[in-house]
Amino acid sequence: MSAYLIDFTNLLLRWLHVIAAIAWVGESIYFVMLDNSLKKPQAEAALKQGVAGEMWAVHGGGFYHNQKYQTSPEKLPDDLHWSFWKSYTTWLSGFALFCVLYLSNPAMNLANPGADWAWAAKMSNGEAVFMALLFLFGGWLVYNRLCKLISPNMTRDGWLSAAVAVMMVIISYLATHIFAGKAAFLIIGAVMATCMSANVFFWIIPGQRRMVAAMKKGGAPNPIDGKRGKQRSVHNTYFTLPVVFLMLSNHYAITYGTAWSWLIAVLFIFAGAAIRQFFVVMHQGKKQYAYWAFGTTCLILAALLAAPKPPQPAPLTDGKAPAAVNIETVTAIAQQRCAACHAAHPDRQFGFAAPPLGLKLETAEEIRMAADKFKQRVANHTMPIGNLTGMTEEERMLIARWQP
Repeated sequence: MSAYLIDFTNLLLRWLHVIAAIAWVGESIYFVMLDNSLKKPQAEAALKQGVAGEMWAVHGGGFYHNQKYQTSPEKLPDDLHWSFWKSYTTWLSGFALFCVLYLSNPAMNLANPGADWAWAAKMSNGEAVFMALLFLFGGWLVYNRLCKLISPNMTRDGWLSAAVAVMMVIISYLATHIFAGKAAFLIIGAVMATCMSANVFFWIIPGQRRMVAAMKKGGAPNPIDGKRGKQRSVHNTYFTLPVVFLMLSNHYAITYGTAWSWLIAVLFIFAGAAIRQFFVVMHQGKKQYAYWAFGTTCLILAALLAAPKPPQPAPLTDGKAPAAVNIETVTAIAQQRCAACHAAHPDRQFGFAAPPLGLKLETAEEIRMAADKFKQRVANHTMPIGNLTGMTEEERMLIARWQP
């Protein structure tokens, strides 16, 4: 029953998380489009009122007229629309999901006994949980410090962007060398998502509240609040597409199951930022295809790095090639190493109420039907998860040599 309850909780949290993320990302993309599509108003009355830009749009069953004030409007309504609950709900539901799926079972989902670094391979469950949380909150502290040190007055944002890019390269390298592959990619994305939501919570919304309070008292808002909010909002814009990829990546072992996983993560981060930049400048009336070219090049390089390598031929024995591996041998390995999870009734100690991905590996026929996926996951060491059942390299070689 406990495995079922965890699965159902996972389902509800994932549903909430996706809904909130769609709302947050959608609103972010809309306002970036709006901000970059504004035109100088033609009406003299609008100019006198302080309108710096406007956009007319048609959608659904009506016409919309958006206006942006460079300074404060004459009067603020009491029912201002605020954009923060979508951000908070996305992060809170995502963190809850992370707790249910990863922090509650670190031996299976976080720990990396095959890590190249000996200390990482020997981490206890508690140490793995602590390290994961350190990445999430430490990443925000480092990012926030970079913003304050490099561009406190928003005058050196180019240098700041370069520093944040270097920070993400370092985080990607460290995460993929400390945590299990799937967890590593998720943690990289969670670091970026934490920075995004913390930007909203600590800087954007407090600054907007101070601006509104000053205007309601008849004063002028402090321009630094608007500039800082814009800076952090721009960062969130370029984090968006990379975070979406990193959150989806745990469904695709080809991305995190190679020795170059850290570089694949970096290439997708850069590709996502470049593609987002193309659309930002497109809304300004420009089409700079160099961003598409850069993003596409990054994706091609990632595809090349993720491509599976052909299995190495088995060494000759007395000058003869070894005998072909038969299905009986592969079935015996799968039943010993894989069927604890990939069964009609999984072993509950691994936390599954149903076989992962609906994939059963109990019989020869089931193994044949899933041969390609089975061989790929075994070859890139993403199965068994955390190698908790102790599959040996010799067994992996036998499965690689098996020809279905």
